[in-house]
Amino acid sequence: MSIVTDLTRMWLTRSAKPFLFTNEFDKRLPFGECQNLGLYVHIPFCKSICSFCPYCKVIYSKEACNRYIDALIKEIHMVGNSQSIHEPHSAHEQQTFAGALSPHDLSAPGKKQVTSLYFGGGTPALAANRMAEIISAIEEHFVITEGIGVELHPDNVTVPLLQTLKNAGVTKISIGIQSFQEKYQTILGRGSVDIDAMAAALKSVPFETVSMDFIFALPGQTFDDLKSDIDTAFENGANHVAIYPFIDFTFTSSNVTAMPKREKRRLLDAITKYCLDKGYVRSSIWTFAKEKHARYSSMTRDNFLGFGCSATTLLKEQFKINTFSVDEYCKRIDGGLLPTSLTLRFSLRQRMVYYLFWTAYSTRVAAADFEHFFGVSLKKMYGFELAFAKLLGFITEEDGTYQMTLKGAFYYHYYENFYTLSYIDKMWGIMRKEAFPEKIRL
Repeated sequence: MSIVTDLTRMWLTRSAKPFLFTNEFDKRLPFGECQNLGLYVHIPFCKSICSFCPYCKVIYSKEACNRYIDALIKEIHMVGNSQSIHEPHSAHEQQTFAGALSPHDLSAPGKKQVTSLYFGGGTPALAANRMAEIISAIEEHFVITEGIGVELHPDNVTVPLLQTLKNAGVTKISIGIQSFQEKYQTILGRGSVDIDAMAAALKSVPFETVSMDFIFALPGQTFDDLKSDIDTAFENGANHVAIYPFIDFTFTSSNVTAMPKREKRRLLDAITKYCLDKGYVRSSIWTFAKEKHARYSSMTRDNFLGFGCSATTLLKEQFKINTFSVDEYCKRIDGGLLPTSLTLRFSLRQRMVYYLFWTAYSTRVAAADFEHFFGVSLKKMYGFELAFAKLLGFITEEDGTYQMTLKGAFYYHYYENFYTLSYIDKMWGIMRKEAFPEKIRL
């Protein structure tokens, strides 16, 4: 599979140079000039481990969780207090990004404005009693403009816990249902969901966005199966749904068989058409909202800061990822150092690839936004690729905005599968074993 992603990377970056992640890192993160900056916090604790889940997680204990939250708050202050304009490491960096920043990109002294804050895991609700403390630490350094979201297990959806989150300032929740149907709950090793109790709790403690997550492309899964899940979600308190494809990571213990390509495309096209025909708003490749204001996505941001073990940070000139080891994360923070495990220093073309890949997750790319970010025309950099994508029927163009077609959305998903197994699977597989690898080439 790596040949597909390698050739794509070389073509789009116009270079055979791989993405090189090394164990160097900045002591001060240069986020001050970043616009459209999002925040993410990782809480890795779970009461049990789902076999299909690839994310960084460990079994919960109160003592370990409290130690981790103490370190997490220290990391937030370390990063928040480091706000400054980055000085390039070399003359090459100065030339690479010359003209890419404009004066109004530089933030004024004081708190940094950010779009949103999302908590993922793991099971963030296991730290609900300290959620207000974490959010308070973040708000010492940042002004959040588009709300705060938290991922929940269905068992977490109770009135007391929801009220605790709401009192802490949470405005959005995402419930990891995966499936309401017993046959798929069994396949995934999940318990049943008390739909009536969940709906009653959501009605008692309302949120701006209530999203419910589902997995598609499970063995034998049909359009009617997915339709039933989506209808059940919207009938029982959700105003937003996310339908993520099953991906078989090599390091998980799952024995679920992935759905063949042709069946997967038919299923994705059918459920997309169903949601659009119902008038639901498509806000990304996998998400549909019953109400226009309902949004839940920590991914579609030009730049973001990640706090906690395994959390990633994407800035104008670098991508970094924190150690996956909870123990080493705490030790690093206690030693007064950021818990960065690996850092990628971008060339300009590499950064453009990252920008386009993650922006396309929203199903659209605006040429004006690209030019504002990089100081150069999208057509000048990727005119041939855009024309070819239009010819293949992957995108349409209107007033400088490129919109994915159903065909394009499927092939984006199809390519993402290659990317995930070639890059993310390899990186996460190594980082699960080594807290601070020397380097990784992708």
